[in-house]
Amino acid sequence: MDNVRETEVQTKNLVGIIPIAGQESRDFSQPWPDCLMPIAPDYTLIEAAVVECAWAGCKSIWIIVNDDFAPIIKKKLGDFAGDPIWAYRSFDPNPTANKKRIPIFYVPIPKKPRNTRASTAFSVVHGSLTAFKLMSNLSNWFTPHKYYVKFPHSYFPAWQLREHRKKISSTTNCYLTFNGAGVKEGNLCSFTFGKDDWMEFRRVIRKGTGIRPPGTSWTDNEFLPIEERWSARFFKPEDVFAPLNLDEAHLIEVDHFYNINSWEEYVSFISASKSLTIKKPESSILLRSSYNKVGGSDE
Repeated sequence: MDNVRETEVQTKNLVGIIPIAGQESRDFSQPWPDCLMPIAPDYTLIEAAVVECAWAGCKSIWIIVNDDFAPIIKKKLGDFAGDPIWAYRSFDPNPTANKKRIPIFYVPIPKKPRNTRASTAFSVVHGSLTAFKLMSNLSNWFTPHKYYVKFPHSYFPAWQLREHRKKISSTTNCYLTFNGAGVKEGNLCSFTFGKDDWMEFRRVIRKGTGIRPPGTSWTDNEFLPIEERWSARFFKPEDVFAPLNLDEAHLIEVDHFYNINSWEEYVSFISASKSLTIKKPESSILLRSSYNKVGGSDE
C-alpha cells in the first residue's frame, strides 16, 4: 500500500498555462509584445509570469503565443526554467545535480480561430487542450491533472505561493484573490482548473455568434452585422471563467497584487514598485537555456 500511495503522488502533473495570444487591445502601443514591458532592470512581465508558475509547483509551462511574437519570447525565456525550491538549497552537497528544470513549451493558436474566437480566455482553453493531448499521448504518467493559469498582465510577489504549493498541486481547485476578488470578479488573478471546468469554459466560448444569426442556415441568406460577428473574440476572462467550480476550493489571498492591463495601471504599478523592491531572480530560476539542435554539440 505504501508503494500505491507513492505512485498516486508521483502521477500528479500540474501544468502552467500563460496566455499571450488574444484579441484584447491595450494602449501600450510599443513595437514589442505587451508582456515584455519591464517591471525591473532586465526583468519583464512574461519572466515574472514564468517565475510565478515555478513557485506554484508546475511541472511544465505552456505559453500560448502566435508565430509572430514567439521568437522574441523564446529568445527571452529559453526552453527551461528552474524550480526555486531547489535553487536555494545552500547546504545541498551536490546542488547542481539536484536542481530541477521546468520545460517551457510554445503553442500557437491555429489560423482558423485567430479571427473568429481568439481571446485571452480562448488561449487558456486551447493551450490546456494542446498540453493534454500531447502529454497524454506520451504516457498516462504525463497526463495533466490540473492546470495553473497565470495571466502575464498582472503581478504580485510570487514567493507568497511557497507555503501553498501542496494545495495548488492537489486535486481541488485553487482560487487566488486580492481583497476578496479573483478572476471571476475582474482581477487577473491566477487559478487552477480541471477537466470538468474546461468543458464548461469551452461551452461558454461556443455560445459566441458566427456569420449568421443563431438558428439560421446558409439557405436563409441572412448575415449578422460585421460588428456582431464572431462575438467570442470579445469575451472577457470573467465571462468565460464564470462557471469555475469553487465548491471546496482553496482560496488563497495574496498581497501587493496589481492588474497591468493599461498604461494607467502600468504607471500606478511602477510607482508602487518602489516599496516592493522588485528584483530579477537569480539565473538558477530564469535559466534562458535551450535544447541543443539535433546533431549539434553542447557548445
